[in-house]
Amino acid sequence: MTNPFEVNPATTPARIHADREAGTLSIEWGDGHGTTYGVEALRWLCPCAYCRGEAGMPGWLDSAPTLTPDQTKLTDLHLVGNYALSPHWADGHATGYYPFRLLRDRCPCVVCTARRTDKASSSSSSSGPATSPAMSRHGEHR
Repeated sequence: MTNPFEVNPATTPARIHADREAGTLSIEWGDGHGTTYGVEALRWLCPCAYCRGEAGMPGWLDSAPTLTPDQTKLTDLHLVGNYALSPHWADGHATGYYPFRLLRDRCPCVVCTARRTDKASSSSSSSGPATSPAMSRHGEHR
């Protein structure tokens, strides 16, 4: 049985830096890996019920073809306990809690993207013909 209180360096940030001028959020993880998100990609990744949908209903991001400048302007960033970040956006949106595990799992760096692609290819080849997974603009595999 896994200890729920055990710290995993891969999903524990050692340093978090929001650069509002550059429009980036950078995280240095406890295992030494670095992740940098553009704020637009971060907003598309928002996991809240309003953006993602709930009870079988689509979320707002499912019908939004583009984001406005206020929707991608990071105004504040809060820690949520020891497990998530809560970005606040210029349009007033502040309900998305981004768990550290989600942020690490969706790391957009070349190494992590290749690892996800390889993993998806190997799992799809064992259950049928190999396909190349595409990432949607929401950061999810289609």
